[in-house]
Amino acid sequence: MDPAQMMQRAPHSPMAGTGWLEGWRLTFGGEDIGWEGALATIVESPGSRVFVVLYDVLPQDEARLDRWEGGELGMHNKIRLRVQTLEGSVLAWLYVLDAYEGGLPSARYLGALADAAEAASAPADYVEALRTRPCTGISP
Repeated sequence: MDPAQMMQRAPHSPMAGTGWLEGWRLTFGGEDIGWEGALATIVESPGSRVFVVLYDVLPQDEARLDRWEGGELGMHNKIRLRVQTLEGSVLAWLYVLDAYEGGLPSARYLGALADAAEAASAPADYVEALRTRPCTGISP
């Protein structure tokens, strides 16, 4: 998640590191929900992995973050998964879109994801793969 967005959504919750979600892949779905296209989510996929940024979400920010992620609308489910970090394996909560996989993200949304990954020091090839994914071409 973009550090500036996270600061706005959960101002008391500091970044706690980065890692990899092994056995899952980044995909998109729910294109009728927002962002001019499909939204990011994850699905199980042996042999795949997703770069993630971890935050230490404090109780005063959790409900606020849930609302931002559409919790009241039932857009996402929160699931707990293991993330591999340089310090070892940690359990983390992740938001998973409650919609069918499919559809293309907008260029703006995909750019925001790539910018956030780059800001978190994701590997260059991972960021490049985000930047070159198919998209709707809609941008600001």
